[in-house]
Amino acid sequence: MTAIRASRPSTLRALFTSSRPISWVNTAYPFGAAYLLGTDVFGSTLGIVTFVVGVVYFLVPYNLAMYGINDVFDYESDLRNPRKGGVEGALLDKSVHRTTLWAVVVTNVPFLVALVVLGGLSGNGPWSWLVLAISVFAVIAYSAPGLRFKEKPFLDSLTSSTHFVSPAVYGLALAGPHWTGQLVAVCVAFFLWGVASHAFGAVQDVLADRAGGIGSVATLIGARATVRLAFVAYVVAGVVLLFSAFPGPIAAIVVVPYALNVLPWWNVTDDGAEAANAGWKRFLWINYLAGFLVTMALIAYVFVR
Repeated sequence: MTAIRASRPSTLRALFTSSRPISWVNTAYPFGAAYLLGTDVFGSTLGIVTFVVGVVYFLVPYNLAMYGINDVFDYESDLRNPRKGGVEGALLDKSVHRTTLWAVVVTNVPFLVALVVLGGLSGNGPWSWLVLAISVFAVIAYSAPGLRFKEKPFLDSLTSSTHFVSPAVYGLALAGPHWTGQLVAVCVAFFLWGVASHAFGAVQDVLADRAGGIGSVATLIGARATVRLAFVAYVVAGVVLLFSAFPGPIAAIVVVPYALNVLPWWNVTDDGAEAANAGWKRFLWINYLAGFLVTMALIAYVFVR
């Protein structure tokens, strides 16, 4: 009994670290903001319950699934990656691998069932169910054996972007807004941001991934070309936002710090690609600045619409 009690805190700590707390907001915020803008959340009990359940799901269980599955099946390659073992990625001991996968199931399934039921009650079931299914599939397919989209160049970046954009699209589908060209432009811009961010993140791991036999967009086209791809994707995302409705054009400025952040590695070589980790660490903090600016834009939108 003593041994079990002693091991429990370390297991919980491992699960907590694996869920990447620093990134929780990156998936919960898009859902919450999209759902709030798409419907009168506080006009009904159903709206409030759906909002709370969705935010909590995309805050913790969703991230535990996304990163926990990855940490379990990337264990061998993570051992060779000096970045792993902190905020940039947990290094899960093999003793907690089975527990992690069970924790993913136990924490995700009840929320998914609840969201499916709530989607049906809202009258927007079919579309919201489809988006939710795509979102969960992308989370599993990225790392799970037999699929491993993360090892398929370009598909890796597309899938990773889906991880962050799909909660927002799900929020919109659940709210049932009328889709417009401007709304599509915002989603496209967000998706391009996700592609750019994943691609730049892959640059720092070029050598480690090649040593571990893992494919990525960066291992295929090289560090330099990947940095330039990320820069172009960021810029195009900003341009696309200019064609969206207010406050989209104002939010386009949010892309600027991301684009500037990758510029120092414009001519990076594969051998020096690990130095791009400094830019990745800045990226994690830029997310909070971007979140603040987007929040201000959304507040302005609420008051002027």
